[in-house]
Amino acid sequence: MAVSVYPTGTTIYYPEKCWGGYTVFHIEGVGITLIDMNGRTAKQWKAWHGFPPKIFPGGVLMASTGVRIAKHGFFDYFDLTQVDWEGNIKWQFNKYDLVTDPGQQPRWMARQHHDFQREGNPVGYYVPNMEPLTDGGNTLILAHKNVKNSKITDTLLVDDTFIEVDWDGKIIWEWICSDHVNEMGFSKEARETMYRDAHIINIGVDVADWMHINSMSTLGPNKWFDAGDKRFHPDNIIWDGRNTNLTAITDKKTGKIVWRVGPEFTESPFSKLGQIIGQHHAHIIPRGLPGEGNILVFDNGGWAGYGAPNPSAPTGVDNVRRDYSRVLEFDPITLDIVWQYTPAEAGFSIPLNAFGFYSGFVSSAQRLPNGNTLITEGAAGRIFEVTANHETVWEYVSPYFDKRFNMNLVYRAYRVPYEWVPQLSKPTEQPVPRIDNSRFRVTGSAMGQPSDITTEDAHFTQFCVLPEKRDA
Repeated sequence: MAVSVYPTGTTIYYPEKCWGGYTVFHIEGVGITLIDMNGRTAKQWKAWHGFPPKIFPGGVLMASTGVRIAKHGFFDYFDLTQVDWEGNIKWQFNKYDLVTDPGQQPRWMARQHHDFQREGNPVGYYVPNMEPLTDGGNTLILAHKNVKNSKITDTLLVDDTFIEVDWDGKIIWEWICSDHVNEMGFSKEARETMYRDAHIINIGVDVADWMHINSMSTLGPNKWFDAGDKRFHPDNIIWDGRNTNLTAITDKKTGKIVWRVGPEFTESPFSKLGQIIGQHHAHIIPRGLPGEGNILVFDNGGWAGYGAPNPSAPTGVDNVRRDYSRVLEFDPITLDIVWQYTPAEAGFSIPLNAFGFYSGFVSSAQRLPNGNTLITEGAAGRIFEVTANHETVWEYVSPYFDKRFNMNLVYRAYRVPYEWVPQLSKPTEQPVPRIDNSRFRVTGSAMGQPSDITTEDAHFTQFCVLPEKRDA
């Protein structure tokens, strides 16, 4: 049972243990928000959407002007647009699919969803000496395309594609996911279940969201390729499919899948990782960051996969389940887990209260230059930074709610250095010590008891009041 009243804003902050900077995230209906380490809202772009939003050097924002009406589309964003700090459009792409929806004028759309990468940086977050280009270069976009493929199902697929677009908006490369289903290692039972129901949804017509890719990035320079393993060419693309429990690498030149983990984890070598379910944000930690070359992924748990029917999945859809999350860092060659953050590291007991760390959908993980990891536990609207020894040294709970779901859901958050936003003065940072929950009380409860808010706890209210915002 979730509590109905809980603190928001920055609830923990130990500056000397953190990698400080601005954090950016988007909540539908609220806009894109940029906060400092004390949770103060440095800027909001209320008219903009981001799936996800990204801040580039110079205070540049990559986002979208809008999203397709849900009853006609499925997470289809109109465009991918680069704007400067003042909101002036410097680059835009939307001409991937000419869409005609009932009652709407035909319009070109990018149909971008879940991810994109700008040349110069493989993963879209801060990496030393790998700045994304802002005045040129190509852009890799994760998009949707409606296709038919009877090898998967007779239902129309809302398929995932990768497209590369040059600075002039020309599509110079395309990869279509469903063309490669035979390379993905699905069992006979999984293929039969997929054919019957490949996550069919109705958006005016029935479509099958069979794969649901939610992350896509290039590998970038890495030690595996330097050692001669051609599967890890810097231009190759790592991605993960939420509905299939599959993480894979696509060869950029041939389009073939050259490496994968999943979709099933019952046998060696994948069993070394344990069952990965509904994962998000699988990527290779870039060169220049601690753990470089390893794969970092938010293993959501929850429900996903295709296979033989079982008591918890009578149709075989979403045939594996787990009610807690994990963040895994693992060696892509040996599949050994190098580092992890699970309910156990968070201080919970498995299985007694393992749900204490749990986001069954959305979420992400970013490796920071000091070796810490920024984790988005998205379903709870919680973004937090942990050390290599699993200490929580920064925690923020979003006060902004997505009114569609009555949740403060955050899809993915990114931390960028203060220097990337020169339009703002570096803020004064103040520690926010962890509160003793056993002593914290809302004013007016337990009146006259020692458990009322004390002076040492009063810092809490200072940072949980929504600050003045700069809107754009």
